[in-house]
Amino acid sequence: MKKIHLLLVFALVMLIGSCQKIETGEKSVLNTVADKPPMGWNSFNSYDCAINEQQFKVVVDWLADNLLEYGWEYAVIDYIWWHPEPGNWDTPRRFGHPNIRYKEDGAPLFPEYTTMDEYGRLLPAVERFPSAVNGQGFKPIADYVHGKGMKFGIHIMRGIHRVAAYNDTPILDSEYSAKDIAEPWDTCSWCNHMYGVDAAKPGAQEYYNSLFKLYAEWGVDYIKADDILAPPYHAGEIELIHNAIEQCGRPMVLSLSPGEAPLSRAKHLVNQANMWRISADFWDEWGKLLHLFDLLNSWSPWIQPHHWPDADMLPIGHISLGGRPHGPDRMSMFTWPEHYTLMTLWCIARSPLMWGGDPMTSSEKSIDFLRNKEVLEVNRNSINNRQIVRRDQHVVWAADITESNEMYIALFNLADEPQTVSFDFEYEHLRGKYTVRDLWAQKNAGIFEKEFSTQLDPHGAGLYRLIPQ
Repeated sequence: MKKIHLLLVFALVMLIGSCQKIETGEKSVLNTVADKPPMGWNSFNSYDCAINEQQFKVVVDWLADNLLEYGWEYAVIDYIWWHPEPGNWDTPRRFGHPNIRYKEDGAPLFPEYTTMDEYGRLLPAVERFPSAVNGQGFKPIADYVHGKGMKFGIHIMRGIHRVAAYNDTPILDSEYSAKDIAEPWDTCSWCNHMYGVDAAKPGAQEYYNSLFKLYAEWGVDYIKADDILAPPYHAGEIELIHNAIEQCGRPMVLSLSPGEAPLSRAKHLVNQANMWRISADFWDEWGKLLHLFDLLNSWSPWIQPHHWPDADMLPIGHISLGGRPHGPDRMSMFTWPEHYTLMTLWCIARSPLMWGGDPMTSSEKSIDFLRNKEVLEVNRNSINNRQIVRRDQHVVWAADITESNEMYIALFNLADEPQTVSFDFEYEHLRGKYTVRDLWAQKNAGIFEKEFSTQLDPHGAGLYRLIPQ
């Protein structure tokens, strides 16, 4: 009888272990990419929805020559690349974004502005991307990016374009068509080009499979899927996209936007995506940066290889060219101490690093924030990243280093005046003397025992490596 009980216990343990392996998706294609937080450039912060092929290639050339050696490897074209004149709609706007008007019967007023194939799949507008002619799509641009030793990404909107639904285009490799899967009542509040897709309907998975078959043929390495996290949380379409990546034959990083992602969905996100936005769109405002301390702290238990809570892009340098997408054309409004806080927090919390400034017109000083190899190493290779103190307008984060008794600490002054911020060695039960290396200054600050303190500018930060003597 004991043997039977033991066998039953053993079988139950094996079953639980098997379920956990399935749940964490160990065999997922997603676990072949983004072993470290992705780093790169995205066109949104500086070019909004209007970047063209010539502008993008100039950026790619610059990135390859100036930032690739530091790990900035992705170049991503953001939204509405299927429209020849984004922003020139001759229509009303909501929330600063253009919206198409519709006739009473639901027909789009300007279907000629939408570029798609016979299966309702959006294609790059050749007016902006001439190499997409003759159905080549983004493949020539992806080849160009790959030729520079970099990786190529695109933004997509969740769902199916409403022109496809109105024309009831067929779905590739399916007996169903666009009207069978479209949900006309489910549209994005800030970019109403798309209808949602009902994940429970036959043909829904085949539709998303057809999209990612196309993206794989183009050579896409990174997908930013928008209008999918909150509110509401579109679990069904997240799973459709995940499944489509799994079967498309090309590994792709899956980034989900925008946040704030619900923390209650953390386990689902880890199983379905490589990155997910934990914040709303982040811009160069101190209040928004302050809020990220709370969000990154809450999400820190979910930091892990291949799966990264995403604090959003870095609005550093020249942004909002021509006054879009957010506020006036400007250099980042962050003070220089706030620049240090921004990069220090993103690195110690291991957020993906996607820069949004215009490389050709940003100041050299702002670009230098992206080139400090010792600072970037914290983002690349630290573990057990955690906030350990938050009080009296100062914050302390810590992180360990794999197979090492050294560690990183980040000190932040959230106050509006200069303040001395301290790391008490007792916080981490440290004993003995430590050399403290200032990673921003790239030099040793001295040998310390029991405590390390430094004065920080208002809204400033410091990042350090502790090396035991």
